Amino acid sequence: MSDDDQKRRGHTRNARRRSRELALQGLYQWFLNPSEVGEIDAHIQDAPGFDKADRAHYQSLLHGSVRNLEDLIHQIQPFVDRPWPELSPVEKAVLVLGTHEMNTHLDIPYRVVINEAVELTKTFGGTDAFKFINGVLDKVAGQARQAEIRAQ
Repeated sequence: MSDDDQKRRGHTRNARRRSRELALQGLYQWFLNPSEVGEIDAHIQDAPGFDKADRAHYQSLLHGSVRNLEDLIHQIQPFVDRPWPELSPVEKAVLVLGTHEMNTHLDIPYRVVINEAVELTKTFGGTDAFKFINGVLDKVAGQARQAEIRAQ
C-alpha cells in the first residue's frame, strides 16, 4: 500500500470517527430532550470540527438511528440485563448508533463497529460502561452479522 493510500485510509478513518462522535452527541441530545432531529442536526453541523467529519456517515448515523429507533431498541433489548429506561443516555446512544451502523454499513467490519463504540464509551461514558457496550454489541453482531462471523 502506498503512502498516499495509507494517508487516505487514515483520513477516512478519522473522518468516520469524528462523524460517530458528532452523531453520538446529537443522539445524546435527542435522548435528553426529544425534539425535531433536524434542529439537533443543524446545531451539530455548526459545531467546531464538523468540517473534519464524514458528512454522509454522520447523516446516516444520526437520522437512521432516530428513524429506526424502535426497531433498534427491539434488536438490542434481549442482550441488556436491565430495563431500557435504566440505561444512561450515553449507553443508549452508543448502543443505538453501533447497532444501526452494524445493520446498515456492511462495508465496515463488525469488529471495527464494536471497537469504535467501545472507544466512544471510554471517552463519553461511565468508568466501566465500555465493558457493557462491548458485550451487548458482540451479541447484536452475532445476529446482525452472522455471515461475516461464519466467514472468519
